[in-house]
Amino acid sequence: MRLTHKDFLFKSDDTGRFLVKSKESGKTYFIEPQGDPHVVWGSVDQSTGKMNVKKGWKKNKGSTEREDSLITTENGFENIVTLKCGESPLEYIDRVDKQYLESINK
Repeated sequence: MRLTHKDFLFKSDDTGRFLVKSKESGKTYFIEPQGDPHVVWGSVDQSTGKMNVKKGWKKNKGSTEREDSLITTENGFENIVTLKCGESPLEYIDRVDKQYLESINK
């Protein structure tokens, strides 16, 4: 089954998935943040000393877990790249897109 743009962007507030379409090459890149970006926060219960998290904790966390990824070969994706923590997907796309354009203009 090939995913459509609509399937990929379903609940994107929660999954963090987004698309980038290059103005230079016209290619569309699919981005899917993975892992949990949250840090523990909340209020300390004075009677127990334990952390109490707020209502809605982890709602719209903006990422997926690796096992829930839609970017798979089974869904029709090729050349799947996993970036290192802290590496910008937009900067990576810019670099790859420039390399692609240079290769077709030779």
